[in-house]
Amino acid sequence: MTLPPRPTSPRFLRMFNLVFRPVQYLDQYGQQFGDIFAVGSEEYPFIYVNHPKGIQEIFTADKDCFDSGTGNGVLKFLLGANSITLLDGEAHQRHRKLLIPPFYAERLRAYHQIIDNIAHQVTAKWQEGQIIRVRTDIQEMTLQVILQVVFGLEQGQRYDQLKKLLTILLETLSTPLTSALLFFPQLRQDWGNFSPWGRFLRYKQQVDELLRREIQERRQENNLDKEDILTLLLATKDEDGKPMTDEEIHDELMTMLVAGHETTASALTWALYWVYSLPTVKDKLRFELSSLGENASLSDIAKLPYLGAVCSETLRIYPVAMIGFPRILKKPFDLMGYHFNERTVLSPCVYLVHQREDLYPEPKTFKPERFLQRQYSPYEYFPFGGGSRRCIGMSLAMLEMKLILAAIVSRFELTLTTSRPLQPVRRGLTLAPPANFKLKVKTKFKD
Repeated sequence: MTLPPRPTSPRFLRMFNLVFRPVQYLDQYGQQFGDIFAVGSEEYPFIYVNHPKGIQEIFTADKDCFDSGTGNGVLKFLLGANSITLLDGEAHQRHRKLLIPPFYAERLRAYHQIIDNIAHQVTAKWQEGQIIRVRTDIQEMTLQVILQVVFGLEQGQRYDQLKKLLTILLETLSTPLTSALLFFPQLRQDWGNFSPWGRFLRYKQQVDELLRREIQERRQENNLDKEDILTLLLATKDEDGKPMTDEEIHDELMTMLVAGHETTASALTWALYWVYSLPTVKDKLRFELSSLGENASLSDIAKLPYLGAVCSETLRIYPVAMIGFPRILKKPFDLMGYHFNERTVLSPCVYLVHQREDLYPEPKTFKPERFLQRQYSPYEYFPFGGGSRRCIGMSLAMLEMKLILAAIVSRFELTLTTSRPLQPVRRGLTLAPPANFKLKVKTKFKD
């Protein structure tokens, strides 16, 4: 096996930087080693791939070359063993076929009004002169969207319980310090409510019980006329006529709750930062929205090109997932002039590809226009992953971003509370804006 260049710094120092300084970690090694580099042991290395050619070779390779779900084993305690994120082979293909239909375009149209209503409801409390914690309110919106779109829940005791418990559960892993639990298994010690891991386990158990109760009750109701995703999963069957089990549905719902809620909230928070810190971007976006006229439909808004470009550039400059799903080789594989043995881990690096100067001139600068001037390939731009592991919730996430961003920008003039540039931080396995990011409501326009 021939290995690409690798850093010589001690493993502990690398891991410390990966957890607490993820952007600096990737920037340093990307600049030092270029298109491909290795970390980890020489026998079973972890390979970062940062070139579109290498990304294409990974995404288009025979699916039997890799185990991808196995590489996400760190998430098993959070999502469950039946999550599509952790599955490989036929089990992964089966779940993917069952989960994709609820996210078809015709299905998503039923969710336009739900998303818009939630955006207006949460921002209705914003008043001129008020300082808002952006992440808190945006997360409130994305959680409500998930609860209504996925579960069909709007009000009631279970809605309130799930909303409260999910917020607390995800906050237990939200800081760079508590994120270390994901990278250092030895820290996962249950010392009761006095330990972060102990608190996490107790909240996770309560969420699991609520989800299982909801699934069982909905199965007993046997009402398949609703349009929420849980109803569709209860009704769906695979090619052999076999439905999903309660445990399979539970784990996939947990995956949607965590991935769909947390990641979209981070992306939207970033979008608001960029729009309101760059007057030119804000003015162009507001002009495009106003040009539609009063009778514009939500579908019309979702198709606006500059709005889409703002969302795409948001996901480019600081992608929520810094790396794609790690692929563990099941057999030897040649990539970009190197020969890798089985059990080598290949990881497409979303962040470093999105920072390539040859693809994105001035990559540290927020420029939505680049997405109006050029069509990027799925190997040059892939914030939702690629190949057989591309996120099935991508269309819903983009729809949420567009409609919520449009609702806020068209109704509010917001200003930054500090001139200091916002720096990304680790939030679990993802990259996110700091939780203390605030905006001030300067003007509230009439609806």
